[in-house]
Amino acid sequence: MGDFRRAGTFFAMLVQLSRPFMRFPFRLRATGLEHIPAKGGFVLASNHLSNLDPWPVGVPLFPRQVHYMAKSELYRNPVLRLILERAGAFPVRRGERDPGSFKTAVAHARAGGVVAMFPEGTRRAKGLRKRRVAARHAGAARIALAAGVPLVPAAVKGTDRLRRLGPVRVAYGPPIELRTNGARRVAAQDATERLMAAISELEETL
Repeated sequence: MGDFRRAGTFFAMLVQLSRPFMRFPFRLRATGLEHIPAKGGFVLASNHLSNLDPWPVGVPLFPRQVHYMAKSELYRNPVLRLILERAGAFPVRRGERDPGSFKTAVAHARAGGVVAMFPEGTRRAKGLRKRRVAARHAGAARIALAAGVPLVPAAVKGTDRLRRLGPVRVAYGPPIELRTNGARRVAAQDATERLMAAISELEETL
């Protein structure tokens, strides 16, 4: 396992520009940073309340480079595509198997990067025209198992109420034990069950 990957120039610039807004007025506070692995890559898995969740979940980890899966529809806009790519994101096709994004995520984690994911797959509430229902997916566990890296749970609160100007809270928990004495599919399902329980427990602390 390699050392951790430091943030690229564009990602670092975005973090520095956004920090004042995260701190004031949204009063971002993070706890449990002692659980973040000091070396090597890992998969970070959090609950999902808002499209803005990736940022408060990832900013406290700076200067680590965080890679986000972004829905492929966003890459249709050439300007947004350029921003996403330079920030370290990579596309994923939702609602279907995407071997390419899986391989990319595994490669980032093996190289020392942080791969941030949302096992629920979509936000819990999106208004009256919500097309997808939040449900647990085993992708985060599968990537961690394939890359041989830790699976770290996280929880975020307040990103669905940003119009009230915060507060936004993030909590990180100890890595989930990955049991590899069996079929990888079964191991991923087992790890996902314990991951979602850990995320729920972290939410209760916020």
